[in-house]
Order: sequence, then C-alpha cells, then structure tokens
Amino acid sequence: MSLDHRLSAEHEELRRTVEAFAHDVIAPKIGDFYERHEFPYEIVREMGRMGLFGLPFPEEYGGMGGDYLALGIVLEELARVDSSVAITLEAAVSLGAMPVYRFGTEEQKRAWLPVLCSGERLGAFGLTEPDCGSDAGGTRTTAVRDGDAWVINGTKCFITNSGTDITGLVTVTAVTGRTEDGRPRISAIIVPSGTPGFTVAAPYSKVGWNASDTRELSFADVRVPLANLLGEEGRGYAQFLRILDEGRIAISALATGLAQGCVDESVAYAKARHAFGRPIGANQAIQFKLADMETRAHMARIGWRDAASRLTHGQPFKKEAAIAKLYSSTVAVDNARDATQIHGGYGFMNEYPVARMWRDSKILEIGEGTSEVQRMLIARELGLTG
Repeated sequence: MSLDHRLSAEHEELRRTVEAFAHDVIAPKIGDFYERHEFPYEIVREMGRMGLFGLPFPEEYGGMGGDYLALGIVLEELARVDSSVAITLEAAVSLGAMPVYRFGTEEQKRAWLPVLCSGERLGAFGLTEPDCGSDAGGTRTTAVRDGDAWVINGTKCFITNSGTDITGLVTVTAVTGRTEDGRPRISAIIVPSGTPGFTVAAPYSKVGWNASDTRELSFADVRVPLANLLGEEGRGYAQFLRILDEGRIAISALATGLAQGCVDESVAYAKARHAFGRPIGANQAIQFKLADMETRAHMARIGWRDAASRLTHGQPFKKEAAIAKLYSSTVAVDNARDATQIHGGYGFMNEYPVARMWRDSKILEIGEGTSEVQRMLIARELGLTG
C-alpha cells in the first residue's frame, strides 16, 4: 500500500479549524482549569457543537461520516495545546462510543450514539481493575443473570469520563460464566449513569491530565436489563481487544500532538529568550536538541497515520498500531523532558505549557497498554511466542 500520508483538502481544512480552536479557545483558558483540577465543561460543549465527538461515525447515527484519520488529526491538534481536553475526546470516542458502534444492536446504536456523537453525553469504558491492569483477562467483576436482568458486582479503576455531570454510560467488562476448562467468559454490558448500586468515587489526585475526569467505580448488586449486553455473551474479551487496537492509534496521535507542542513552545522560547547577548536558539546545543525533537514528532506522525490508513482501508493494523503507540509515547516523554530542559527554570513553572506537557507525558507510556505490552504485541505479530 502507499505510504503517502499527505492530507486531503477536507482533512487539511479540519486540521486548520481545530488548530485555530485549540489556540484561540483552549490555550487561554485551560491552564486555570488544570490548576484547579476542574473539568472544562464549556470547552467540551463547544467541541460537541463542532461535531468532534461524532467524527468517525455515520451520519445516520448523528455522526460526521468521517474516518479514523480525521479523529487522529483532531486529537493531534488538541494535544499540541492540551492533553486533558484531547484525552477527554479520545476516551469518549474510542472507548465510550466506539464499542456501541462496533458491537451494539441497532436499538442500542439508535438509543446511545446520537447523544454520544453530539457530546451531550459522554461514554466511558470500564475495563481496568485494581488487581488486574495489563492482565485484563483476570477480570473479577461479575455479572449474573437474575430473571430479565444482569446483576453486576465489582470494582473498576482509572476510568476516564466516568463521573462527569454529562456522563451517560459506562460499558463494563464482567465475568458472565466459565468455559468447560474453567476459563472466565467475559462479556461487555452497558451500565447507564445513575443506576442504583453504581457508585462513582471522587476524582483521583493525579500527576497530570488534571483537567480530565478519572475515577474508581464500584458496582454493588447493580441491576440492568439483559438487553444491555453489548455484542455476544462471552465475547467481551475479544471485543475490547479490538477496541484497544483502534484506541492505540488515537493515543498515538495524541502523543504525537504533545511531542509537537513541545517543539512549538521550545522554538518560540529559544527565539525569545536571550542569554549572553543573543537568543539561546543561536546555540548549536539548543539547535540540535530542537532538531531531534522535530524529527521524533515527524516520525511519530508517520507511524500513527500509517496505522490509521490501514484501519480505514480494512487492512491488518494491529502491529502498526502497537508500533505507533510504543514509539509516539516514548517520543512524547523524550520531547517533554527536552522542552523542560530548554526552558530551564521556567520549564518547572506551571504557568508555562511545557510544565503541563511534562506532567502529562508519562501516562502515555502506560494507558491503553503499557510500552511492555506493546512490545509483546509486536513480537507476537512477528510470529514469536513465549
């Protein structure tokens, strides 16, 4: 396939629109939200009016009829300015709405996708548990049939968008039975916000992503209709593996945006900051550091766009998504570190965006599959087993 990832006129117009929105609307306000650990409802509502939450979904369900490349472009431009806003969109689309679109019944799609695509409601994906992070197959949350309902018990942690005032649902993975050899049969079940017994804890105190919503969830005899099963019973594990494969492309685009934002801020600072009678950008040490940062961001962009193109064209993309996620998250951490170094003492001050980027970068090597998990996936795709 062609590796020409130049943007079409339509995609470039979208990129420019979101770039302007990020700089004109998000940049002036997000620092205050971040320091107050406050969810930016006003910004999220405007993103909804722009149609960003419905980008990759068909128009018949209230979407924009776009593709995964369009979603990645938007996430990259948002993350160049702020990752809290970007991860709110990423989780709402890739983890919140996408499972409903990929695996939901027509009735479930009609009920949920229009409000999720408009941004009127946010969806969340309840996968991770306190005792099983990367080992998602070790799910302990259970869902037992009782008449015409599922009764759910268990705990989920680190769940994005799960406790906002506009959260509409959480799709929960739960053990719904056992195979003949004793292995758990994991299913995915939609739990609407406000369901009795469904408790959302206070927001976590986090190192970064402070303007996004992340919570622990608990389920105590939560009853939802059997019709809330998402996809086939016992196929939840396979379903969320597919969702995570796609989500890694989105996270890679976000990480690339953060890496590019570090370049943007550092180039501007290197031109404006003077030391010993000249701009610090005139020093070869700074020039070389910035050249390396730009190179990393450029290569990360090629990686996620390649994976997105493969997904869009119906080609295998698991390995490419893992490569993109592994590389771009590493690049984000490296660029954030170097950007902080270029800024010197000012890079340690929260009033400068690079301080926020430094704090936000590390989680990219952990969330939606750690770097170690990505290496395992790549090795498997190469035919290696252990």
